[in-house]
Amino acid sequence: MIVEAIRAHPHNFWLILGGLLLALEMLGASGYLLWSGIAALLVGLLTWVVPLGWEWQGAIFAVLTVGSAWLWWYRLRAGDRTRPASALNQRGQQLIGLRTRLSEPLINGFGRLRVGDSTWRVQASEDLPAGTWVEVYATEGITLRVRRAVAQ
Repeated sequence: MIVEAIRAHPHNFWLILGGLLLALEMLGASGYLLWSGIAALLVGLLTWVVPLGWEWQGAIFAVLTVGSAWLWWYRLRAGDRTRPASALNQRGQQLIGLRTRLSEPLINGFGRLRVGDSTWRVQASEDLPAGTWVEVYATEGITLRVRRAVAQ
């Protein structure tokens, strides 16, 4: 009885399948079922307008699913290449460009710098007295590389 109903109205099968796949996607499939659901809906609409055999319906569904998933993957990958590297959870990287005054002198090019509620080991190419304006220009592990800066 169900098989006869599907044979009589194959578009209903594809529309229901597409709706189910999209509903399952909303439950948290992380994008895996989105493109299959959309492909099933498109096959259902196409089958509603143009009667096609099961072979063609399956082939169109497969091509749409794989093609749309590949296009989405390609778009996401291209977006990742243009996005700058994140400094999230990399406190030293977030401090690059900071201009501040030394609270302690740098002796032999090394010293400490207070930033907010923490202190950082700093390194410069020269000895600098306390009170000198410096700019952070790089990090090496937990050491901030600084250079003399023009007063603000």
